[in-house]
Amino acid sequence: MSRGTFQIIRPSSAFWLTAGVAAALALLGFAGAHHMESTGHWVTGMNNRVVWGLPHVFAVFLIVAASGALNVASVASVFKKTLYQPLSRLSGLLAMSLLVGGLSVLVLDLGRPDRLIIAMTYYNFKSIFAWNIFLYTGFLGVVAVYLWMMFEPRMNRFIGSAGKVAFTWRLVLTIGTGSIFGVLVAREAFGSVVLIPMFIAMSLSFGTAVMLLAIILMFRMSNLSVKDEVVTRLRSLLAYFVIAVAFFVAVDHLTRLYAVGYTGVERFLLVEGGIYPVLFWAGQCLLGTVIPVIVLLTPRLAGRLPTVVASLLVLLGAFAQLYVLIVGGQAFPMDIFPGYTENSSYFDGVVAGYHPSLPELALGFGGIGLALLIALLATRVLPFLPQAPADQPGG
Repeated sequence: MSRGTFQIIRPSSAFWLTAGVAAALALLGFAGAHHMESTGHWVTGMNNRVVWGLPHVFAVFLIVAASGALNVASVASVFKKTLYQPLSRLSGLLAMSLLVGGLSVLVLDLGRPDRLIIAMTYYNFKSIFAWNIFLYTGFLGVVAVYLWMMFEPRMNRFIGSAGKVAFTWRLVLTIGTGSIFGVLVAREAFGSVVLIPMFIAMSLSFGTAVMLLAIILMFRMSNLSVKDEVVTRLRSLLAYFVIAVAFFVAVDHLTRLYAVGYTGVERFLLVEGGIYPVLFWAGQCLLGTVIPVIVLLTPRLAGRLPTVVASLLVLLGAFAQLYVLIVGGQAFPMDIFPGYTENSSYFDGVVAGYHPSLPELALGFGGIGLALLIALLATRVLPFLPQAPADQPGG
């Protein structure tokens, strides 16, 4: 990759309109965070039983998608698929911007963001959250070095080695994120090792969908063409990643249905849980899995518009999946005394209620807006996009 092969994005009305929308979303997110901090978390739908609400759904989505967005760069440098080489810089940029957006949502949802200093100076290494601080900050550093070696011609010979380190780090990062839920045995909907490979498949699915949307959007704004083969291959990969996620979801639920003591939580999430079964069957399974896979694997629907629709549906299903997993998993009452029914003034054994509030929704969309704004401004300042059409590998 030579410096002359790439260019900064050309400003246009579409670029400034998109940047304006992204900036407005980011400001809306900061306004929501300020309202939550100054007024108190009582203005949110979260309570002492559902402590991870809608902002955490957005944050986990952005963090998981950040890992998967680096997949294109990994395929180009680690697996030597030169067809994707012109998109490697954009892949690394999206990985960093999505992670920054996700971490911003997490930090601003703390209620006291300044308390993060304690988490960064006093570590409890028995907690997966302490390990994730190193994984997230380390990922940003590794990808930054990876991008530097792409930009600096004298360092291009080290791209393969840096790509292998980044590839390994992103797998560990996703394992760490999945372990937050996979090792949490207090909640019956969590505490399963199946969640760890499922999160890896989710990262590949979410990140590829975001990458497809970014390619179509940014190349359209800069009047660049991308070879149909690139889009076709990414469409196929996205379809198979979505199928892989569905496979692990099925394994997870079937395992719990087979195991003794988990029929209650499965009945709650799949049948009797109100909004959660609706989101699972209609949002995750139908809109987020079945329809996108049909669209992506149908040759007649290989155009740009069906690709955008399918990618958006995958992301819609991703939010539904994470909402059911994170919020639904907390809403189901904990089985504190297995084999007994407990009842007290603390609502033991009662399903927890949760209704997302506008500040939470604003904060979540603010993270998406911040990630998009960072990516757009970076492409305006540094040459992340290929100068020639992206159908020829940069050499």
